[in-house]
Amino acid sequence: MSQMERRDFLRFGLAAGAVVAASTLPKKAQAAYTRICVDEVRAMTPQAMAEQSGLVMSGWDSLHASANTIRNPKIRATVLDIMAKPAPTLMQRIGSSEKKEIWKELTAKGLLKDVALKDFLPPAKSASAEPQPFYSAPGSGYGSHHSYPGGLVTHTDLNTRVSMALYEGYREVYDYLLDRDVVIASQLLHDLHKPWVFQWQKNGESRGEMKLGGTGEHHPLGVAESIVRGLPAEVCVAQACAHNHPRTPEDEAKVVGWITAAAIIAGVDPVKRGLLEPGGKTLPMPRRQEGFVCHLGDHDWILTVPAAQWTIPVMKTIAERDYNIKSDDAKGFNSLRNYVFSQATIMGLYEIYAAKGEQELTRTVHSIVTPA
Repeated sequence: MSQMERRDFLRFGLAAGAVVAASTLPKKAQAAYTRICVDEVRAMTPQAMAEQSGLVMSGWDSLHASANTIRNPKIRATVLDIMAKPAPTLMQRIGSSEKKEIWKELTAKGLLKDVALKDFLPPAKSASAEPQPFYSAPGSGYGSHHSYPGGLVTHTDLNTRVSMALYEGYREVYDYLLDRDVVIASQLLHDLHKPWVFQWQKNGESRGEMKLGGTGEHHPLGVAESIVRGLPAEVCVAQACAHNHPRTPEDEAKVVGWITAAAIIAGVDPVKRGLLEPGGKTLPMPRRQEGFVCHLGDHDWILTVPAAQWTIPVMKTIAERDYNIKSDDAKGFNSLRNYVFSQATIMGLYEIYAAKGEQELTRTVHSIVTPA
């Protein structure tokens, strides 16, 4: 085995040149693997990278465990179905003429700005087939937080844990009983259409994201999908609050805009569906607070965005110096960083970098992919 510290070994499930017996490791490291070379990394698909990662697959198990605690059988079944198959079923009603009309209405209402019709909505080969598995999608745009295969899983797992901790805290301190099913379902689904929006490209990057309602398009599209899939209004409203809380009129107007955009895309009346108060200016009254918990839970990015911004440049240095990957070889670098990040996570690597410096980070990267 390499000179990796036991702490690193247990975290990543690595063995330099030798497969380790998975049964001897904690659950997160049970997907043991051998150190591989750059050529092997170049040949791997994002899905294969995610499936190779003990951390991603452990997170995937954790998300299913959380979903299975949802008490309402219909909500539980729908959440599990979306996780298993995040297909853009909302596209079933959107042909070319419908797409143009939706685009025109969103533009007229100021919810879509500077987006050409041809760029509106991510590409979808089928409304019944997911562009990629939930577990292989990145957690954000390329270069931002969790921008690696499986990043959506680790991001959602952390956010769900935070939301449940908030739920338990308010219950224990105030005897305040939020709707537990809504808290879990809204957080598990808050990024449900990132597999559609952030499709992996041939150069190893993920697709760029358009703006919709002043936020990333994945957000209103995800709410629209939940509406189309028949989830209760309470879940859809809480999910819509992930990117902001309705504390002030200005903040609430943003959430109302996302729900309005989602309803237009889904082809429903948001008031009749119980998504907005009559008149369409506020959330249903009195306002429930599960959405606030969903919003607070979706703050993993506070730590992970800067961690990504500080780790990626160091990875570029390591790639050029130790793997002979030139600065103009985007595919080569993206393959290397996607694989390393998927196996160790950006947060795991940044912790090593912050605590022990670049030399230790380099050694850890070498233990995952053999230097050239």
